[in-house]
Amino acid sequence: MKFLNKILLVFILLLFTTHSCKQRQSKIPSFEKEQWIKLFNGKDLEEWSPKIKGYTYGDNHNNTFVVEDGILKVSYKAYDSFNNAFGHLFYKSPYSNYKFRMDYRFTGEQIAGGRPWALRNSGIMIHCEDPKNMELDQNFPVSIEVQLLGGNGEDERSTGNLCTPGTHVFYKDTLVTEHIIKSSSKTYHGNQWVHVEIEVRNDSIIKHFINGKEVLQYNKPHIGGGAVNTGDKWKPKQNHSLKGGYISLQSESHPVEFKNIELLELK
Repeated sequence: MKFLNKILLVFILLLFTTHSCKQRQSKIPSFEKEQWIKLFNGKDLEEWSPKIKGYTYGDNHNNTFVVEDGILKVSYKAYDSFNNAFGHLFYKSPYSNYKFRMDYRFTGEQIAGGRPWALRNSGIMIHCEDPKNMELDQNFPVSIEVQLLGGNGEDERSTGNLCTPGTHVFYKDTLVTEHIIKSSSKTYHGNQWVHVEIEVRNDSIIKHFINGKEVLQYNKPHIGGGAVNTGDKWKPKQNHSLKGGYISLQSESHPVEFKNIELLELK
């Protein structure tokens, strides 16, 4: 009988201990799940504003940026010729430390008058200057561009590259002043959707990912170079670090579509 009583006591103690552990665990906060926010509502251009070369901030010339069937599109249906109307659609808020992701694809044919290098070419501009301060005839914002390229059906053409309008970076611990650094991504021909993600750490490391694979990494983004026609206003800021800025999507003469545009702020 004493032996049975001991077994029963041990069993009760085990139940009590298990219950107490569960209670303590329930009081310990779990790690926060990633709180991605949708930057695009799938209905309209609310919270986004265009700046197209030759037109004032907010003027969506020829309905370059449209929303159809839940997709944000760069459209040239109302154009006769591109006429160097380089455009950028800016999100309302600047960011500094974050992850950005979306899906994109190229469709249709390039509008007449587009540059040869702009065939199946677009981009995500990060660390952008304030679009309200851009010159009327400015081609591109001073920024870091995550270049998006589609294959032409024949040649190798990586995507997720880096372009540096009015900026420089360090790549593999070396200052790079060339305008383009190619990524290690494969080529994506046709009109397939491609997933792109960017990890931005202030003026430190920036990483590009294509379909879940890291394809490029660099650091120390800063003002430098003269790839944008902004006059002399940026000269006093040469070599200043870029710690944050606006995000914009590019229109460069080829129809392109964007969806699932989301952002995760990082601490």
